[in-house]
Amino acid sequence: MSPENMKKVVDLCNQISNITYENLTKIIRLEQTGSATGARKLDDSDQNDIDSWMGGGTCFSMTWHLYQALTDMGFKPRLVMGHKRKERNIHCALILPDPDETLLSSNSYLLDPGYLIFDPLPMPLPQPFGTGEAFFPLSPNCVRLVRPTLESMELWTGGAGAPMKLRFEYPVEGVSVEEFKHHWNESFYREMMTYPVLNRLDREKGVQYYYQKGNLVVRNATGSKMTKIDPADRVQTLSDIFKLSPTIIEKALNILEKK
Repeated sequence: MSPENMKKVVDLCNQISNITYENLTKIIRLEQTGSATGARKLDDSDQNDIDSWMGGGTCFSMTWHLYQALTDMGFKPRLVMGHKRKERNIHCALILPDPDETLLSSNSYLLDPGYLIFDPLPMPLPQPFGTGEAFFPLSPNCVRLVRPTLESMELWTGGAGAPMKLRFEYPVEGVSVEEFKHHWNESFYREMMTYPVLNRLDREKGVQYYYQKGNLVVRNATGSKMTKIDPADRVQTLSDIFKLSPTIIEKALNILEKK
């Protein structure tokens, strides 16, 4: 990819790298509209207005924003779905073909903002066409892309001496916009929508903050530490760490407590 095109992609990734992955605004929108289609259309990212986002979004929001922005810039990204063991279409990402490629090259890049990967990662080619895998020493989580076949790719991550774990498998052909929005609608009724999930990466410090079911995990280059947040301190603590409005956090938690 030319330096000019790579700079455009990197600048776009940097723009959203401080956004929190969270399902709280998703929970609120579903409650407000009563339907997945209505909630999805209410999502600020559906209008591509990142500056007015309520605070963050899930993999679908961030991936859709990148897809629209890259398309507007003249690129031809592909929407891809991620599978995890027997769970199908529970994650999403983008594959960006190199617009400057020639007949002698076939470079493509993985963009996975929903998994807090804000760097365009060059995709390996399977053997015998290439190495079959590529390693990226990101911080605090290292990433390995494994390409067993031309049709598929695996995402592995690990950190601080921990073994690499298989996270998702992507069919690289991608899906249509219509299919992507269908899976986005279905995501509103998955089990993860029954409890708060927040995930934020401080790229400058190389620190990841992850909150789920009352537990906060802080991960850096030396390891991870888990602490339980007292319910009385939950709203303010989550607001401070994940840069979300206390009003949004409290509203979503109240909705969940009624279910």
